Amino acid sequence: MNLLLIEDDKTVVDSLIPFLKERGFVVDVAFDGEVGLDKAKKNNYDIIILDKGLPKKDGLEVCANIRSAGKQTPILILSVKSEIGTKADLLNAGADDYMTKPFAFQELIARVNALLRRPKEVLHTKFEFGDIIADFEGRKTTRGGKEIHLTTKEFSLLEYLFRNRSKAISRMEILEHVWDVNADPFTNTVETHILTLRKKIRDKNGKIIQTVSNVGYKID
Repeated sequence: MNLLLIEDDKTVVDSLIPFLKERGFVVDVAFDGEVGLDKAKKNNYDIIILDKGLPKKDGLEVCANIRSAGKQTPILILSVKSEIGTKADLLNAGADDYMTKPFAFQELIARVNALLRRPKEVLHTKFEFGDIIADFEGRKTTRGGKEIHLTTKEFSLLEYLFRNRSKAISRMEILEHVWDVNADPFTNTVETHILTLRKKIRDKNGKIIQTVSNVGYKID
């Protein structure tokens, strides 16, 4: 497995490389955003680990540029907690997952392996469900060719559910990924957005977003 590590912290790089190599990865390294983006566009990798706070070009910009270049390589973003803000920003930039620093190497490899196990469909930028088409790159959703107008948060929620298609997602996971790490756990904003989103994206066969009892929600 070929892995691109874009990280400017040499201590992190020196620790991660032997850990990854022991697990069968061939590791290529870039220490700034410009070099990392150039490598990501020119070469084929199985997965990219990308730091958010990079010199020369920010990690989110690098991620967005990789996606705009048509590359669908799974991207795991690393970020210190204070930098995260709303996690929807990371997903909207094209990231498939993220971790906050400091992190346990065992959790990192578990997330990397989970991304590598994903069917390729979930890495695409366009999804179809019945007569509903969601274009996450173009930020547009249509039903039968007619555009469905979604708010920014509704679109981020729909994208998160689609990218985890067939998996039941808890309301807390949705809060943490689509809203903010410090979101009020007692708010009913998830339920409210699910309700309005369901009304907007019902296909001819009924509900697209399913409720999974005692777990959460999923698109299946």
